[in-house]
Amino acid sequence: MAGAVEAKLVELGLMLPDVVPPLAAYQPAVQSGVYVYTSGQLPMVEGKLSVTGKVGAEVTPDEAKELAKTCALNALAAVKSVAGDLDRIKRVVKVVGFVASATDFTGQPAVINGASELLGAVLGDKGVHARSAVGVAVLPLDAPVEVEVQVELIGA
Repeated sequence: MAGAVEAKLVELGLMLPDVVPPLAAYQPAVQSGVYVYTSGQLPMVEGKLSVTGKVGAEVTPDEAKELAKTCALNALAAVKSVAGDLDRIKRVVKVVGFVASATDFTGQPAVINGASELLGAVLGDKGVHARSAVGVAVLPLDAPVEVEVQVELIGA
């Protein structure tokens, strides 16, 4: 049975995806005490990237913002895989977003807002977090965006 967080996803017209399998030697998420740390989540949908390239060149900032939202959904799936229930999230502590950027692109914060706004819409006040938005030369598989999330759990 889905809890309140998953019901909110459905209300928003979203579905929690399956956990994206690791692309290398790591786990999608690990729990340490009351915290869950996700690995960097790419905007994978059904095992594939729908868009590749640099933001500000092959990928528009609006497309990248939507991709960041997909990364956040994948991060929630990874959290659920170790926490068991998204209703155990006490709060999102930190989001780190990486944007594969054209050399003159400086809109990384607006891109990562896709992830931040999704977490806020789904989790309300529990989704408010500290954040970094970093421009990088390239990401795995030529993904435009990658997002990692740290959450604190209730009753860990």
